[in-house]
Amino acid sequence: MRAAGCVFAEEEAALLLAHATDTGLGTAGLEALVARRCAGEPLELVVGWAELGGVRVAVAPRVFVPRRRSLVLVDAADALLASTPRGRDGDATVVLDLCCGTGAVGAVLLARRPDLEVHAADVDPDAVACARRNLPADRVHEGDLFGALPRGLAGRVDLVVANAPYVPSDAIATMPPEARDHEALVALDGGPDGLDLHRRIAAEIGPWLAPGGSLVLETSVRQAPRTVEILTRAGMVCRTDHDDEVDGTAVVAHRDALGPA
Repeated sequence: MRAAGCVFAEEEAALLLAHATDTGLGTAGLEALVARRCAGEPLELVVGWAELGGVRVAVAPRVFVPRRRSLVLVDAADALLASTPRGRDGDATVVLDLCCGTGAVGAVLLARRPDLEVHAADVDPDAVACARRNLPADRVHEGDLFGALPRGLAGRVDLVVANAPYVPSDAIATMPPEARDHEALVALDGGPDGLDLHRRIAAEIGPWLAPGGSLVLETSVRQAPRTVEILTRAGMVCRTDHDDEVDGTAVVAHRDALGPA
């Protein structure tokens, strides 16, 4: 595996061995797993799951694999939920995992706070099918951004968490092959400057947020000032969170100054 270019060959080999043992695949099965990994298939697809925040989530071919940097998104969202519970009239707090991919972010938040009402949405049918394995299936919606949601959620969403695609189109070719060759382009491509989806979210979020609602949006260090500018122009009050340990960046935006929905 090291000769095939696996940087963390020893750790990956141990994980493959454990997976083969746990699933009863035997020596031949282990060899098949190693061959798939050496051929360039992402480790997560080989074993069938990815881990985020201590939660294992099912993954699927062509679906965006959760990255560790998204923990900054999870932790910022969790901090908001801890400090400003917003359930109305005894109702559960409503969280939306937008551009959900596998639904990993929503799954971690639900594992931490089982009383949440977590919904998820993605435009990619493969992602929706995968997310329905990780979240309550009837709360995973297929469609383009907020257009996927049932109208009954309008004005009820307390918190939106979104890892919308933010890779500039011209930078897709420079991504690691595990991403560019195994994940759908729609899960990666954020347009010419990577911020097309950020602009659309800013423009469309208003009618869906509950009073005092918030948005946590993953971005990059380089793009964060522009993401803040986009959301500020939409009337939101913003701050930027960065976690050096996971190299993750998120913009946290509040509806406080948002105009009428």
